[in-house]
Amino acid sequence: MPDVPRRGRAADELRPVSLTRAAAPYAEGSCLVAFGSTRVLCTVSVEDGVPSWRRGKGEGWLTAEYAMLPRATHTRTTRERERVGGRTQEIQRLIGRSVRAMLDDFRFGEFTLKIDCDVLQADGGTRTASITGACVAVVDAFGWMVKTGRVAASPVRRRIAAVSVGIVAGEPRLDLEYAEDVAAEVDMNVVMSGEGQFVEVQGTGEHGLFDRASLDRLLDLAAAGAARLDAAQRAALAG
Repeated sequence: MPDVPRRGRAADELRPVSLTRAAAPYAEGSCLVAFGSTRVLCTVSVEDGVPSWRRGKGEGWLTAEYAMLPRATHTRTTRERERVGGRTQEIQRLIGRSVRAMLDDFRFGEFTLKIDCDVLQADGGTRTASITGACVAVVDAFGWMVKTGRVAASPVRRRIAAVSVGIVAGEPRLDLEYAEDVAAEVDMNVVMSGEGQFVEVQGTGEHGLFDRASLDRLLDLAAAGAARLDAAQRAALAG
């Protein structure tokens, strides 16, 4: 595969990251996250009640939706009005599983937190940026629930963050841009807790195979990147 320059970044370097809280003032929690040129608006809406299969248990639920605005990319993407595509379903399920890992249980009453991740601009890593920003928005949404008396204390037990890694032209790289992602021999998305534990690992040999040593190198890169993202989350939430 052809080499793809990193535009001034080292192989183990994240793109510039920003996390802007309260970016959508009407939402109970929100965060505008940027990984380089990728930008995602993450909002959380708190609703009374839970899905029918959870009613009567006194437990809440967190669920996620993901969408890409039509001109988030170089050419217009058709809106998914009638049916959500397979890629979108897979991403929003990943986001949902990831944010639910922030809790040890759901005993915060019959409330549903609906996380919406809308991609404003896409340059690779939209799902990992969505997860990282959604974490901040969920923390703030539960903070709002505490302030308004809906819960006595936040049930959040840990932060979670996600980052992509891959092998491009034989080189392990962290936080792939779109040009790197499409050229990668190996592509992986890793979700980790602020405690340094894995939540989910998605990896595939897009254009080749990879050995155990390469896998270990990629996971080490992801762990280091996730730790830096966690530090950015802590800084944003302390502000």
